[in-house]
Amino acid sequence: MTDQSSPTSPTAALPVPADFVHRAGVALVTGGTGGLGRVIARELARRGSAVAITYRSDADAARQVLDELPPVASGTHSAHHLDLTDAEATAALVAQLTGRGPLHTVVHAAGPHVPMRHLSTVRPEQFATQVANDTTAFFTLVSACLPALRQSRGNVVAITTAATTRYPARDGLSAAPKAALEALVRAFANEEGRFGIRFNCVGPGMLTDGMAERLISSGDLDERALAVARSSTPLRRFGSALDIAEAACFLASDRAGFISGQKLDVDGGFGV
Repeated sequence: MTDQSSPTSPTAALPVPADFVHRAGVALVTGGTGGLGRVIARELARRGSAVAITYRSDADAARQVLDELPPVASGTHSAHHLDLTDAEATAALVAQLTGRGPLHTVVHAAGPHVPMRHLSTVRPEQFATQVANDTTAFFTLVSACLPALRQSRGNVVAITTAATTRYPARDGLSAAPKAALEALVRAFANEEGRFGIRFNCVGPGMLTDGMAERLISSGDLDERALAVARSSTPLRRFGSALDIAEAACFLASDRAGFISGQKLDVDGGFGV
């Protein structure tokens, strides 16, 4: 990672709230081996929740994530191979998890690498694949989880992007599918609120890890692009995966019990 402008997040030194100690069952984190998903899983566990993570291909990384999670009184942590575009496999995993106890939280942090391209250079089949992996996968996940979430009066937090608030050039492959995902979050919040289920989004801005790190490693973001991104952010620095995890854990907790259908951009002011 070439950016050195981000100080250690001040949240790292704050006391950890015991938000989920009282909750039976498990929190499901998709994309649990990714730069954001693994930190979100860790923070949920630190706050007292048993965690189940999903991964697409890297079983070794999944085992490493499980090794990082602190033990909790409410249950055991687990990792599961899952292709979220496979509706039957997704439903089977949810049935497996709910056979052990309630499903109280779903954090959708899964997503493939998204190259930065002008939309004029994107092939229709490439765009369709991105929609399938971002938007349709989320719909498939929620469809499988709804009966369990109705029973637990649980909640869903989707990790999207700050680019749906303020669009940076060449980010259409991420922003467009995630804008549709955010519309689904609002729709589900409207329709499922009568069952006590809350739906919200967290929109990451530029970070020192996660997708931004992959974009730098792949060459999609060079030093000039990083300088432009930094100068466009009022705080003049990038965030971290922990910043996103803090927001996700807050929205999943009872402290956010009257918040639904909303998007919280964690972007250093980029959308202002």
